[in-house]
Order: sequence, then C-alpha cells, then structure tokens
Amino acid sequence: MDNPAPKNQRTQSAVAISYSRAMARQLNLQEKDLWILLQGTGISRQQFLDDATLLSGEQQLQLIANAVELSGYDGFGLNMGQSLTPPTHGPLGFLANSSPSLLTAITDFQVFLPARSNITILRTELTERELTCFFDIKIPGRETMYPTILECFSLSLISLIEFVIGKQFREGKLYCSYPKPSYHKDYRDFIHCPIRFNAKESKLTIPAKLLYTPNVAADHRSYEFALTQCQKMLEQLDNTASKTTNHIRRLLLSHPPGKLNEEAAARLSFISKRTLARRLDAEESSFRVLREEILANLAADYLRDTDLTVEAIAAILNYHDSSSFRRAFKRWHNVTPQQFRQSQDKSRTSDTR
Repeated sequence: MDNPAPKNQRTQSAVAISYSRAMARQLNLQEKDLWILLQGTGISRQQFLDDATLLSGEQQLQLIANAVELSGYDGFGLNMGQSLTPPTHGPLGFLANSSPSLLTAITDFQVFLPARSNITILRTELTERELTCFFDIKIPGRETMYPTILECFSLSLISLIEFVIGKQFREGKLYCSYPKPSYHKDYRDFIHCPIRFNAKESKLTIPAKLLYTPNVAADHRSYEFALTQCQKMLEQLDNTASKTTNHIRRLLLSHPPGKLNEEAAARLSFISKRTLARRLDAEESSFRVLREEILANLAADYLRDTDLTVEAIAAILNYHDSSSFRRAFKRWHNVTPQQFRQSQDKSRTSDTR
C-alpha cells in the first residue's frame, strides 16, 4: 500500500517558526542574542518571537546554515533532531505521541511534521513485511545541507517510534543517500538501529511486527479528549489579550496538561524566569494564574463530558494524588469535583424534561 503525502503537504509554501525557535534553544541563545541567528534572513527579532510568523523555505534554510555555523559542529542536525519534541510540531503535536499504536502515530506524524514545512515530505509504503518511510527533501541549490535536514527529519520520527514502543528502536534500518560524514561515529549516540550511507534514497524501514505495538502512554482516549478540549480553547483565545499573556497560554495548551513549568516557559520564550514574571505582571497576570486557569477549565470539561473517575482526571492533569487535585478543584470552582459533576448531571436532566 502506497501512502503519498496529502495534497496540502505538497503545496504548502511556508515553514512554521517553531523549528527555528528550537534551534535557538539548542544554541542556548537569549532574546538579546537572536540577531546572530537571524543574519541574512530578513527576519526581525519581533517576527521571530511572534507565534504566527511563517518562514519561506529559503529563510528556514538560511537559519539552519547559521545555526550549524554558530554551533561549530557539522553534526548539529543530530542535536537538533533529538530536540524536536511534539510541541515543536505545532499546537498540540503531542497527539501523535498519544496515538493508540505505532502505525497510527506515524500517520499522525505525516500531518504534524511535513504539513508544517515545505522542504520536507514524508511518504510511506506498507507491505506485509515492513513499513518504509521515505524522506523527501526539496532544497535546490542547498544540497550541502541535505545531511543536516535528514538528521533532523529522521530523528524526529525515530524519537516518536521510541516513545510509542517504550524502548530503543533497533529493529529497523536507516538509509542515508549521502556519503559517510566525518562525524559518522556520532550517529550511534542518537540512532540505535543499523545505518547505511550512500544509499539510493533516504528512508527508514520498520518491521511490520512493530506497527501494531500499543502505545505505552496510558489512557489514549483521555489524551484525545484533552486534545479536543485544548484545540477548542486555542480557538477561543482572546485576541485582545496582551501579547505575553496569550503567548504563555498557547505554550501551556501546546503541552500535555500540567507539564509545562515556569522555568521551561521562560526558556521557550528566550528570556529569564524573572523577565517573564515581570512582563506578565505588567499585563496584570502571572504564570501560576494562567496555568491554573487552563487546568481549571480542563478539569471541568472532564467532569462534565466524560465518565472518568476523579482519580483518573487527577492523573491526566499530572497531579501526584487525587487529594491534591480535589483541593485545587475546590479552590477553582468553590465545590468539590463530586458536587460539580452532580450539578452538571442535574442540569442535563432538567434540560431534557
């Protein structure tokens, strides 16, 4: 079975800014230093920090070239590829990581990675023996950058595979359509399956027996529900809200519930924790307030729209125990989770009369 890239992936003409931000974080750049990475791109620091910014393919390639030079390491693509976690693939990219099986996760990956870049396309071909993932990279005039792009692209997929199967991916094989680079021994620090250079085309093979491996992440239905709720909340973000406030809300909604802390949010914003706190304070907000606002809304959605236990909801929202969650919910809504659910049930019963 051949599975070509969706039409919208083939025609997309822009690249999401999130990948370039990941490069800046890999280089440990601060907001004031971003101009070094942006040289020759025509992108301002303000545009780089704007969540809505889209890059041309040429701008993205120039940023990658700058990043390799700044790193002083030709194998920068290996470091970069390992850092491409689901949130870098766009809002709520963690859907692929919560898919019920490896095959479903790879299908989701086709949407979350190639659909956000006009220089990379993923194609898959399934047989009874294996799934072959072909890496199509379009960079005319920049062929010397091909290894770096492939390293990023392939490692993103391999990281996803290892997350789903819960162990190192050793059973498949990575084929690279370029000669063995000078740093080829470093590949073993990042890639655990056999690697072949000078291949006819770049691809990754995955044995069929792995494709239906259940995802080791717990409660897929709950994660998909969380995804739906977060997507709805993203769509309803107040466009009149202050810039930093909305930016932090989007970051929080782009990560599994309760996982992002203030230090990480500051790092993702290329500023210090103190600077983030100061900017939010100027907008009459704080990281804690925004985080609890989102958790409170998600908790209410779970209690109203699912039959999950309070203990299960507490775990999904990353509370260490249900008692802590119960106290937090009472603080948010002035009722216990059980009382909230009962009131919602009574309201629905009343509405149906």
